[in-house]
Amino acid sequence: MSDVPVTDGEMRGAFDVRTVAILIAVGIVAFLGMVVLGAYAPELRSGRNGGAHALSTAATGFSGIVTLAGATGRNPQVVRNPNALSTENLVVLTPERAATDMTKVLALRRVKPTLVVLPKWSTTPDPRHSGWVNYVALLPVREPMGVLAPQYPLKVTRYRSGGRPLVALPWMPPSLRFAAPRPLYTLAGPGVRPLLSDAAGHVVLAQIGQGPLYVLADPDLLSNIGMRDAAQARAALDLLDWLNSTGADGIVFDVTLNGFGRSPSPLKLAFDPPFLAMTLTLAAALLLAGIQATARFGPPRRRPRAIAFGKTALIDNAAALVRKAGRQGGLGERYVQVVRDRAVGVFGVPTRLRDGARDGYLDGLAGRARFSTLAEDARSARHPGDMLAAAQALHHWLWEKTR
Repeated sequence: MSDVPVTDGEMRGAFDVRTVAILIAVGIVAFLGMVVLGAYAPELRSGRNGGAHALSTAATGFSGIVTLAGATGRNPQVVRNPNALSTENLVVLTPERAATDMTKVLALRRVKPTLVVLPKWSTTPDPRHSGWVNYVALLPVREPMGVLAPQYPLKVTRYRSGGRPLVALPWMPPSLRFAAPRPLYTLAGPGVRPLLSDAAGHVVLAQIGQGPLYVLADPDLLSNIGMRDAAQARAALDLLDWLNSTGADGIVFDVTLNGFGRSPSPLKLAFDPPFLAMTLTLAAALLLAGIQATARFGPPRRRPRAIAFGKTALIDNAAALVRKAGRQGGLGERYVQVVRDRAVGVFGVPTRLRDGARDGYLDGLAGRARFSTLAEDARSARHPGDMLAAAQALHHWLWEKTR
C-alpha cells in the first residue's frame, strides 16, 4: 500500500545510467543516419557498374569525355532528374538496350539539341577490378536499331573500317578529324542526313529529320576507349561544341535512361534549404523535450499511502462507503439514537422510560432547544447539507448540557 522499498540500502536498476544514455544516443544517431541515407541514397550511387553511361569508368563508359569537358571549361552536368532535361543545352543520351523507353525524353527534347549515342558492346563486370568490364562480344545490330524504333526505323550495319579517317561535311569545322573505330557501326534510313561518314559513304553521325536530333551510330567516338587518343578526344569536344545550341552554357549527360534517375523526394526536401532551418529547429525542440523528460531535479518524492493511518482516515473511508452506497438518507435516525443513548447515560434518565417518555424527559432539561424537535429535524433531513446542520444542532445540544 506504499512505496517503502523491500530491500535494504540504495535501490539500483538493471543498467547503469551512463550505459542507458549511451544506448539511447547510439540509437538516435543510427536512426538519423538511416533517414539521411534514405533521402540521399539515389545520389550516392557511384555508377561504377561497368555500364555505358556518363558515370561509368569502364572502357565502354563516358566518364572520360565528362571529365575532359569539365577540365576545359565546358560545364558538363550529369543529370539524374528527368525534369532537368528541359534545358536548352545539348543533352547526350546513352541508352544501353533497345528496350529502353525513349518516348518521354524525345518528346521533351523535340526542338532542342539532342545527341543519341547508340550501344555497341556486350560486356560483363570484371570481378578483379571494380568498375571495369570484360569484353564478351559486339551487340547484335538489332539492339542499336531498336533504340529509336518504331518512331525512327533506322538500319544499323557493321563494317571493317581499317581505322581510316572519317569524312565530315565541307561546311563543318575542320577540327572534326576522327579516325574510324574498329569495327565501325553505321546507320541508314528515312530522314537521315549524314554529318560524318566513312570513306565509302556509310553514315556514322546523322541528323534525323529537320529538328536538332542527332544520332551517333558508333559510341567509340565519345567513349573512354576513344579518349585514350588525344586527337580523338580533341575532335570529340569540338563535335559536342558544334552540336550544342547557340548561347549554351554547358553540356548535359543523361543517366536516367541507365537506371540512375531519381524523382523529387519529400524526405530530401527536409534537408535542403530553406526547409533545413525548420528541420534543425524541430530537432532542437525534440532534444530539449527529451532532456526535460529524462532529467530529474531534486530527490524523488515518495507517493503517499493509498490508505492513511488514524481515526480521520477511518472516518473518511466510512463516509466514502456510505456515499457510494447512497445511504445518506438513513443516517439521521441513527445519529439521533447515538445522541439519545449518550444523553441517557450522562443525565441518568430512568431505565423504566421508553421511547417517547425518554424523549419527553430530555425535553425537560433546561436549554434553548428541545431534543424531540432536533431529533425530528434530523430524521426528516434528506439533503446532505440539511443533515449536517441537524447533526451539528444535536451535537451542540448535548455539549451545552454537559459543559
